[in-house]
Amino acid sequence: MMLGMTLSTFTTFHVVISLIGIATGFIVVFGLLSAKPLKNWAAIFLLTTVLTSVTGFLFPFHGFKPSYVVGILSLMVLALAILALYAGHLAGAWRWIYVVSAVVALYFNVFVLIVQSFAKVPALKALAPTQTEPPFLVAQVAVLAIFIVLGILAVRRFRLT
Repeated sequence: MMLGMTLSTFTTFHVVISLIGIATGFIVVFGLLSAKPLKNWAAIFLLTTVLTSVTGFLFPFHGFKPSYVVGILSLMVLALAILALYAGHLAGAWRWIYVVSAVVALYFNVFVLIVQSFAKVPALKALAPTQTEPPFLVAQVAVLAIFIVLGILAVRRFRLT
């Protein structure tokens, strides 16, 4: 039992908040591309993404896993985003720090979504059973490239306001 839930219920909760974090994260990023902070959407994105990372540590795994590194890095960039938005009020350098950290936090969530999709979806697992095969690598590199472009555009467009 985790947080009073069965493993199955807890996993569903974790997946649902992850997907909410991803969906609201894209809304936030597109707001940044339009030079709008969308603070209500940002609050939901930041909260659900923090919860996603925190709940990821609560699964009954033994030993140190690569997912822990992603979770720690995600929490670090989320701390920066929260600090920039709520303490720095997006003033001065806090503006680009928020944009970069929000985009990176969303990227980490999408990175994990791809990993989990290739691990759990039978058709994808067949294409890359060890996640070292070209389809998996192409998917990850393509998504990274998309996020780099989104991040650069968001920094440029959001600082103009």
